[in-house]
This record gives sequence, C-alpha cells and structure tokens, in this order.
Amino acid sequence: MFKTHEQKQRLFLYPRKSSESEDRQVQSIDDQISRLTDLAKALHIEIVDVLPESKSAKKPGNRPVFEDMLRRIEKGEADGILCWQINRLSRNPIDSGRISWMLQQGILKCIQTIDRKYLPDDNVLLFNVESGMANQYIIDLRKNCRRGMEGKANRGWMPGCATLGYMNDKGEHTIIPDEERFPLVRQMWEMMLSGNYTPPQIRKIANDQWGFRTPKRKQMGGKELSNAVMYKMFGNIFYTGMFQWSGKLYPGNHTPMITVDEFDRVQILLGRKGNPRPQHHEFAYTGLIKCGVCQSMYTASEKRKFVKTTGQYKNYSYYHCTRKRKMAVRCDNMPITIPDLETQLELELDRYTIAPEFLTWALELLNKEKDTTTEDTTRIRAMREQSLSETQKELDTLTRMRYRELINDEIFIKERDILSDKITKLKAQLKEDINYDERWIELTERAFYFATYARQNFATGSVETKREVFTTLGSNYQLKDKRLIFKASVWLIPIEKALPALYAEFRRLELNNYVDIEGRKAILADIFQLVSATIEDVRTAIKELDDPDLYIPELTGSIPENIKKAP
Repeated sequence: MFKTHEQKQRLFLYPRKSSESEDRQVQSIDDQISRLTDLAKALHIEIVDVLPESKSAKKPGNRPVFEDMLRRIEKGEADGILCWQINRLSRNPIDSGRISWMLQQGILKCIQTIDRKYLPDDNVLLFNVESGMANQYIIDLRKNCRRGMEGKANRGWMPGCATLGYMNDKGEHTIIPDEERFPLVRQMWEMMLSGNYTPPQIRKIANDQWGFRTPKRKQMGGKELSNAVMYKMFGNIFYTGMFQWSGKLYPGNHTPMITVDEFDRVQILLGRKGNPRPQHHEFAYTGLIKCGVCQSMYTASEKRKFVKTTGQYKNYSYYHCTRKRKMAVRCDNMPITIPDLETQLELELDRYTIAPEFLTWALELLNKEKDTTTEDTTRIRAMREQSLSETQKELDTLTRMRYRELINDEIFIKERDILSDKITKLKAQLKEDINYDERWIELTERAFYFATYARQNFATGSVETKREVFTTLGSNYQLKDKRLIFKASVWLIPIEKALPALYAEFRRLELNNYVDIEGRKAILADIFQLVSATIEDVRTAIKELDDPDLYIPELTGSIPENIKKAP
C-alpha cells in the first residue's frame, strides 16, 4: 500500500496565507514555497504541483484551490500534501474532519509539514489535537475581538466602518465628521425633513447636481448613491449621536448630525415599514388634494394636443380625479388646469400676506423675548439631569436587588433593559440642549416670514417650492366643481384677523406725516400693541397644536411692486 524508501513520494505543495488579521504574522507564501522546496529536496519528495492560496480557513468551502487539491488527490494525481504547518490546511472542524478521514482511509498517504510527518498509521489522537488547537485559536480570537468591540461600544464609539458623512480616525480609534461629506449629508436630512422630497429624489439631486460620491476604500466606494443606501441612511439612528450594535442602543461620543426628534419625524415621513410616499412625477400637488365628490385622490396628467389655428402641438397639464373609490354613480367631478388651480391659491395667499414693515416690527418684539429665555433653559436642563440621576439610581437599586436575590434573572433583565434605554435617551436629550420657549419663538418668527414671503415664493418658485408653500398653507385640500376648498393652518388665522386693524393704523401713520413726534410715537405704540397681540395669538395657536413635528419653512425674499399688498 505504501511506497518504499527508494521511491519518491509525490506531494502537492500547498502554501497558504490568510487575508485575515490572525495570519499576518505567519510566513509569506513566497517564503513558504522556498523553505518547503528545500525540505522536499532534502527528503527526496517529488513536488507534483505548487498550489498557493490566499484565503481564510476559518469557514469551510471558502478555498477553491484547497477543494480542487483534495479532488486531485482522490483521483490519484498525488500521494499527499506538503505544507508549512497543519493549521495551513484547516482552522475549522469540518475541513479538519475531512482531512483526518482521508488520512485514515489511506487516500492521503502523507501530510508533510516543516517539522513532522503525518501518516495513515499514526495515532489519530495526535492529529485531532493539533487540528483542534488550530480551531480553538479561531474561537479564542473571535472571543477576544468581540470583547474588544464591546469595550469600544461601552466607551461610546461604534465598532466597524464609519457611517456615510463620517470617517474613522485610525490614529485615535474614533469616528469624526467627514469634512467633505458631512454638510452634504446634513443637507439631505434637511430636504427629507421638509417633507417635499423622497429618498430617490434626494439621491438624484446629490448624484447629478452635487456630484456626490461615496468614500473610496481599497475594494469598494467612489460610487454614486443608490436608493438602498438612501433608505438605510434615513433609518440609521447613528446620526442622532447614538448607535445600535449587537442589538443594543449605545450613547455615542461622535458629533450628532440631527436631533432625536428630527430622526423620529423622518421615520414618520417614511412610514412604519420605512416606505416613502411615492412621488414619481414633477407635479407640485399630487397626493395632496382629494375629490370633493368621491374622496378619491386627485392626480396630474399631461396631454399633447394639436392646435388647428396655429398648426402646432401644445402640452396641457391638468389635475383630475383618479376615481379609485367605488360609487353607485360614476364621479363626474371636473378636471382643473394648473393655471386655474394656482390662480385660486394665489388669491388665498393674498388673504394672509402682510407688508414687510409688519415683519420688521414682529421680529423686533420677538428678539426681545429671546433675551429672557436663559432662565427657562437652565431649569429644563436641571430637570433633565435630575431625571437622569433618578433613573440611574433606579438601575443601581435594581442591581442590588438582584445581588441579594430579591428578584430573578428574568425580571432583572427586563427592567434593566428598560432603564438602560431610558438613560440612553435622556443622555441624548441632554446633548441636544433643546429650549422649548426658543422653539415657539422660532416657529412664530417663521410664521411671520411665511406670511410676508409665501406669495412671492409661490409665484416665482420651483415645483418643490410651490409644494412646500402649498403644504404649509393648509390641509384637507379638496376640489369640487373646479373650486379649491381647504382648512388654513391655524397659526395663519390670527394674522388674517389682525390685518384690517394693522393696515388701518398703518394708513393713519402715513397720512399723519405732519403730526409731531409724540403723535407718531402714539400711533406706533398702537401698532406695536396690535403686532404684539398678534404674535401672542399666533404662538398660542402653534402651542395648542401640540405637534412636536410641526414644520414651517423659513421663507425669504423681496416683494415686487406688482404683487405687494397695498395697505
């Protein structure tokens, strides 16, 4: 069955170096070939073929050269294998068992390493111990890596590759903002928060207009954004300053890009399953208007028609009922052209448009209020810190109860996870430094900016701008008999009610230019009192909405004379 000493054994030379970190200190492939070739000459071994491979042996079926080598040995092309160490052949129990079985059956007549030979008649226990040590090395390495990554997560740094918009600081082993991409990714979040864009639309703008490309790495990157990347990005809590790893939520030390509230708002916009509202068109109002007859949604269409009088084709765009809701009688609600619809919207916007002077006075009063919010900010922060401290005490008490065996593991783990998540969120809120009074002031400011510039932005803006003004102006839009019906935003109603009195005082001020300084001061005092009362009414309306996701765009611009509302 076996060769005599005069016969040369025919072996495959199998040098392997894994690309994984645990194998970086082993002899290189060239070095293995050189040393093993010298050994073959000394032992009178015939090398049938040199089969180098640079693959990890941690998982079975991962090495095509190794699999092909064993098939060739089974065909009788060689008697065995010449390799550096037995761990070059296997680091997993499946491949180890396969080699051991081939050796016991005599299919493998010899395995020669740099320091010993394995034969079919050898004690199988020795081979199994040595191959088991190679397998155990991988198990121990995995445990050590896992422990290191858990330690890094507990220190507030996410293990692994940084998220888009950030980069790994290899020197400090931290995650820092990517100076090139961080502001662009933040702009993507702002576009999503506006409610006027879907992830595919943002992706197209980033790729085509900004020239955005993913970071270039060794084997990947440097490519355009895909829809999958966009949806994954908008569902990643990492951007709030926290991160998830191994099924647990951790507070991070990296610079947050958005707040927790902003993240929650985007999840609402995406839907519970992360699917956005579909918008595969360039029309401003689709998906926002219902039919006043059958309650189906209105959609937009574009038709091309030949005009006999001019001999040319012309495109017509109009909104019409989709008629998706079943009715006893077919819905006969009439379509409406885009110019007719937008004319009605412009007339509605006129009802809430204020003169720039009113905006100036409102901002002057609101700026004074900003100076008084420091005390409230301090109090809110103190309450949050107290809540964090009390929750931490609850967790400590729960731990002591477990030590004393007053509760079992099931109760302890359940309550511990609840308290840990609460602590994580409280810490994130402390980082945000949100001041609710400042939020009300900011939203009130934006309400007055909107009332001043919405008309102009709507008249001259893009499709996205028109949609933004449209969604901010009101809700529950319906069309019936070509007439637009909707419910105006509640914070615009106080402005509309105050306009007649404000304009009356404004005219009185202009008509009394000859009045002495004291007289003008009296009129201005009346105007300021009206503006102040309007501010309070607008803010009250916003507060009563009790909507943490309320969004009012901060519009800017100048008012052209042809659309300025004269007092």
